[in-house]
Amino acid sequence: MNYKEILDTLSRNKSRSLLTGFGVFWGVFMLILLIGGAGGLKSLLRQNFAGFATNSAMVWAQPTSKAYHGLPKGRRWSMDYRDVGRLERQLPELERVVPLLMVGGKTAVAGDRSTSCNTTGATPGYAGICAPMMRYGRYLNPMDMNMGRKVCVIGKRVYNELFPGGGDPCGRSLRIDSIYYEIVGVDYRTGNAISLGGRADEAVVVPLAVVQRAYNRGDGVDMIAVTARPGVVMSDLTDRIRATVARAHTVDPADEQGVMVFNTEVLFAMLDNLFGGVSFLTWLVGIGTLLAGAIGVSNIMMVTVRERTAEIGIRRAIGATPRMIMGQIMAESMTLTAVAGMAGIMLAVAVLQMLELANTTDGVAAASFQVDFGTAVGAAALLAVLGMMAGLAPAWRAMKVKPVDAMREQG
Repeated sequence: MNYKEILDTLSRNKSRSLLTGFGVFWGVFMLILLIGGAGGLKSLLRQNFAGFATNSAMVWAQPTSKAYHGLPKGRRWSMDYRDVGRLERQLPELERVVPLLMVGGKTAVAGDRSTSCNTTGATPGYAGICAPMMRYGRYLNPMDMNMGRKVCVIGKRVYNELFPGGGDPCGRSLRIDSIYYEIVGVDYRTGNAISLGGRADEAVVVPLAVVQRAYNRGDGVDMIAVTARPGVVMSDLTDRIRATVARAHTVDPADEQGVMVFNTEVLFAMLDNLFGGVSFLTWLVGIGTLLAGAIGVSNIMMVTVRERTAEIGIRRAIGATPRMIMGQIMAESMTLTAVAGMAGIMLAVAVLQMLELANTTDGVAAASFQVDFGTAVGAAALLAVLGMMAGLAPAWRAMKVKPVDAMREQG
């Protein structure tokens, strides 16, 4: 196969070759860009839920929406620490039952610097609900709870605001209201899609018992977070969780508004379906655009074959076999498709790299927008197949050209 001849043929009509190749170029560019962009978007969304237990549920009190046992609807009520024991005893399928107290709108002060924060009172089991990403120090432990230690774990933004110079802040103190807490850890998690008491990077987590005493909350709790044991579906437990808490506070067990139970399994299932739909749409649009480009290549090659009927007839007359003619036309089609497709891949990779750089903070990329090696190989293989398909019909037409008919048409 004489590739110089192929290039000469394609460059003979530069405008036609350029416009024909643009369809393939644009199709591949859109396919790779959509795949990489969808992957990056998926990664960004997943980071918002990073560390959050997928088999969890949140329970909190709201004004009742139904009258019950002579009590009117609209009644306000609150949960207390005893609800933790009730859930543990009556629902052995639960792995963790974690009470929480939220005190928002506070200011943390360290030295001459201050920043807004949200104080969350929790137990050590909270790490099993929202897994921390510890950059320095440790998380709360049972000794902190049992001894009522005034210690805290601070979020990423609180750390950056109070300690702009960086370094390990563990052992140093910060003040919230009139209470001083010793910093024992820094949670660098940034997932904020599910916020319990505020953004994760603005949180200051302290032992629950300390918050109860500091703000005169007694044994009250604002929320109870639970996780199910492995193999247990949280959706099967939500009604029992609601009924257990409701009965203890004279609330209708069927009052879904009065006792809110937010099942995160439903949310994560919706996200999985969303990601699946986005992936399907990405491939559908990308491959559709690519096929349109390949059809354009095939049509132009058909026109080219018709224009070169005389040339093909002369080749046949001097000894070229039908297979040689067919191979020549298919090689031209595959070359045009490959060059345009590779250009599209390179431009798409460059654009994705710029997107990744735009989402990089402190030298760490928030998400990877690049396609993996398997996808790149798959795109290259798809180009080869489309190049063959685009050239097949024109090559078959060229192979059927008879020398006598070609000479007669030339005359």
